[in-house]
Amino acid sequence: MSAKPKSVPDRRRLVSRLPADLAWKPLSPGSTASIVDLWGDHTKGAYGALFRFPPGYTTPVHTHTHDMRIVVLSGILLQIPEGEPALRLPPGSYVLQPGGNYRHIAAADASSECVFFAEMPGAFDLIS
Repeated sequence: MSAKPKSVPDRRRLVSRLPADLAWKPLSPGSTASIVDLWGDHTKGAYGALFRFPPGYTTPVHTHTHDMRIVVLSGILLQIPEGEPALRLPPGSYVLQPGGNYRHIAAADASSECVFFAEMPGAFDLIS
């Protein structure tokens, strides 16, 4: 009976990016919020990305076509379901924003910028 060969890590698939190497872009033309795709392309389909909201940034009331899964990395993210009080989400918080008819506002607390990771199974959209 022969011994099984040892597994060799496939480092060719390793992806890492340092903060200085991230190419932040405006979330939309003229926006002060920014985004950097980590995988995929948020304008075309499934993606994972970092979002950065400056202090006090607020979106209009909106929804998304697809579910959006979020992990807050720094600052305070305010998740404000339409007609309800704000949820204050500190670093380490997770939130699932359901796609479809979940109307809400997303905002950064006025005290600091907010950075969060988000992923969606389809392209990013913001439906008023």
